[in-house]
Amino acid sequence: MIKKIKVLIVDDSMFFRTLLVDKLSKHEGLEVIGYAVNAFDAKEKIPLLKPDVVTLDVEMPKLNGIEFLKQLLPIYSVPVVLVSSVNINVFDALSAGAVDFVKKPDISRPGNLSIFLAELVSKIKIASNAQLHTIKNTALPKKHNFQQITKTSFSANNTIIAIGASTGGTEATLTVLRDLPKDIPGIVIVQHMPPVFTRMYAERLNRICEIDVKEAEDGDVVRKGLALIAPGDFQMALSKLGTNYVVKCYKADKVSGHRPSVDVLFTSVAEVAGKNAIGVILTGMGKDGADGLLKMRKQGAYTIGQDKESCVVYGMPMVAYNIGAVNVQASCENIASVIQKHLSEI
Repeated sequence: MIKKIKVLIVDDSMFFRTLLVDKLSKHEGLEVIGYAVNAFDAKEKIPLLKPDVVTLDVEMPKLNGIEFLKQLLPIYSVPVVLVSSVNINVFDALSAGAVDFVKKPDISRPGNLSIFLAELVSKIKIASNAQLHTIKNTALPKKHNFQQITKTSFSANNTIIAIGASTGGTEATLTVLRDLPKDIPGIVIVQHMPPVFTRMYAERLNRICEIDVKEAEDGDVVRKGLALIAPGDFQMALSKLGTNYVVKCYKADKVSGHRPSVDVLFTSVAEVAGKNAIGVILTGMGKDGADGLLKMRKQGAYTIGQDKESCVVYGMPMVAYNIGAVNVQASCENIASVIQKHLSEI
């Protein structure tokens, strides 16, 4: 008999709380062991009920989800999946230690609720096996100056860096980008994330990082000191126009279960940039990006996989490593310096 995942639901909306209790209780792999009507209620019930996973509304009265996480997680380490409306605060909550998030559905539209529930169940299952890390204050208020790890000037315009991430990747990608200097070669990124959130995420990174970061638009030129993040619900591929790399953002079927897909991006980088590329695969469930990274390595690209110890979910990097797609494994905190060291040697 498969052990059920014990879930505690925290939401101040009686309607939504009741809905989640009802629907999740019917799932054979889950056991809803209780609910909390606000953060204070949750602080009392979590040590008592000992849930495997907590679902948490970000916006709650008196004590919001972000402050709740900052108080809770250092004392009681439990995986948290955020259930959020479209709100920039979701990234502060992820920074505070939440594993992942699901966008609250507009239940007036047919099919939205079932899609939301399937996604929530999937992320609860992933979170139940997630590796939680010590909370770090990465949400710096503005761009900051730092001592560059190398003094090398990366002058090669034909070099490109491609990054792929999923669960735990919002903070992992931030950790990598935050430590890269302004003269770094152009960067293209796929982070599994829904529409609108990808734009807000790019804006957040742009405020924190030394380099420029924006949500990609079809036809954007990839340039030095710029990171382009694939827009939610679009595939993004690399192309070449004259001497410039450009991105193509387009509607298409899911690949490897995702849109945007890391495999789509990495495969295009392998074809277009060949050996003039660096591929980085970060934390995430499943295997999206592993095949694409292998194609990159076979074309002569330098490939990096996040190591098990620093991953929230050692899934995508593990599969990539196991099939021979990874040149070197490194902790999330060291990947930026590994990139710069490689660039200084080419």
